[in-house]
Amino acid sequence: MRRAVLSTGLVVVALVLQVCVLARLHLPGAVPDLLLLTVLGLALTYGHVGGALVGFGAGLLADLAPPADHAAGRYALVLCVIGYLAGLAKPDSGQLRSAAGPMFVVVAAAIGSTLLYALVGALVGDTAAQHVGLGKLLFTAALYDLLLAPFTVPWIMALARRLDNDPLTEDASGFGAASRIGGQRGGLFGRAGGVAKGGRRL
Repeated sequence: MRRAVLSTGLVVVALVLQVCVLARLHLPGAVPDLLLLTVLGLALTYGHVGGALVGFGAGLLADLAPPADHAAGRYALVLCVIGYLAGLAKPDSGQLRSAAGPMFVVVAAAIGSTLLYALVGALVGDTAAQHVGLGKLLFTAALYDLLLAPFTVPWIMALARRLDNDPLTEDASGFGAASRIGGQRGGLFGRAGGVAKGGRRL
């Protein structure tokens, strides 16, 4: 339940900011995709099933929200696939050891989502991407999302981990789970025995 509430809230905020702020910057090429970055942050935390569900819901909301000018379900399909694939990159331990992995996921997702969106558009007869230039869209999408990712993805992941009540991942996010673990194991380690397990913040 908490996952659903958090995911819905983050997706709505990301969509509003993207439509009302980022889209109005009129940057050359693509628009920075804050909605995609939100899906990636949640997918890297919740895994491939959660990523697919969040991606589908976020994409469907974007399909229906004005000023959408494409067929409903098109972006839902794209983000569902991207969310599923990004969720496969979630480490089994629940903690990310470096920022290189998530940044690679961001670049791959930015390029992959643009290509998949253009492909689906071509199948339904929407050739708008050809007027802008697919190469330019791919480059600018990857660049903008990569620049925006450090200010969004780590915070989304940290927030999702904390509300998920997972001591291991909370410790990795730097929220002081060590003290809570130590308190729970007071019989073995004492009140001062909560030792962190060496997680690193993304």
